[in-house]
Amino acid sequence: MEFHFAKQLFVEYLQIEKNASPYTIKFYQEDMESFFSFLQSEGINKLDSINYQVVRLFLTVLYKQNLSRKSVSRKISSLRSFFNYLEREGKVTSNPFLHVTLPKAEMKVPDFFYTQELEKLFDVSDLTTSLGQRNLALIELFYATGIRVSECIGVTVNDLDFGLNTILVYGKGRKERYIPFGGFAERALVRYIEEGREQLLSKSKTTTDVLFLNAKGMPLTTKGIAYIFDNMVKQAALTVDIHPHKLRHTFATHMLNEGADLRVVQELLGHEHLSTTQIYTHVTKDRLRNIYMNSHPRAKSRE
Repeated sequence: MEFHFAKQLFVEYLQIEKNASPYTIKFYQEDMESFFSFLQSEGINKLDSINYQVVRLFLTVLYKQNLSRKSVSRKISSLRSFFNYLEREGKVTSNPFLHVTLPKAEMKVPDFFYTQELEKLFDVSDLTTSLGQRNLALIELFYATGIRVSECIGVTVNDLDFGLNTILVYGKGRKERYIPFGGFAERALVRYIEEGREQLLSKSKTTTDVLFLNAKGMPLTTKGIAYIFDNMVKQAALTVDIHPHKLRHTFATHMLNEGADLRVVQELLGHEHLSTTQIYTHVTKDRLRNIYMNSHPRAKSRE
C-alpha cells in the first residue's frame, strides 16, 4: 500500500460513509500529509514498517515545532482514525497510534461578547438597505441559535419555520437538529426575506433557496460572513475581535449564565459529547458578583 493511495481510500471513506464536512476532510488530509512527509524524511516507504517507535519519533518532531497541545492532539486523533480504517480493511496488521496518549488540552475560557458589545453590533446596520437588513438578520441568527458558520451557509429559506420560530440545521455528519429563535431574530429575518433578500436575488441571473446572499445575489461563503462581521465591528468602533464562532461561544455562555440546563445547551449546539459543552460553564465576573450579592446573608448592609 502506497501512502497516497491509502490516503485516497480513507478520504473516500470519510466522504461516502462518514459524510464528513469539507473542513473535516481538509484537516485529515493536512495531518496525513504531515505524517507522510516525516516518513519520507526517515526513509520509510511502507505502511507496515510503521511501529510505535516510529510514532514516538514523529511526536518528538511535532513537539520541537512548538505546536500547541491542541494541534498535536488533533494530529494524533486524525492518524489514529486513519490507521483504524486501514486495520479494519486489512491493509495493516495493527494501529501504531492506538496506545499513544493524547496530551492534556489547555483549558482556555472561550472568548465571548458582553451584552453591551453585542448591542453596538446590533445597532450598526442600515435597515434602509438590503445589505443592512441581511447583516442584522445574520448576526441575530448567529446569536439566537449558536449555529456554526458551516451550518449557516447551508440554511435555506425553507429551513425556517416562523409558525414555531425554529430553524432546521444540518450539523456535522449531516445530523439534523431543530433550534428555536426569539422575537428579535424573527423580526430581522422576516424583514430581510421579504425585502432585502428579494432585492439581492434580483441581481443574480440564477435562483437559489439559500437564505443568505452576497451583494451579487449569490450564496454567501464563510469568508463572506467573516468579512461582514469584520466591517460591523469597525462600524461599531469596537476594539474586539469577531468571528462567527465567537458568537457561538457567546450564545452558549449567555444561556448557561442565565440558568439554562447544560444538556439542553449541548443539544442546541449539536455537541456529541457533554464534555465539549462544559467549556462554557465559566462564569462572568458580573454574574459571579450578582450571585454573591443575592445569595450571601451578609452581602448587603442593612440600613
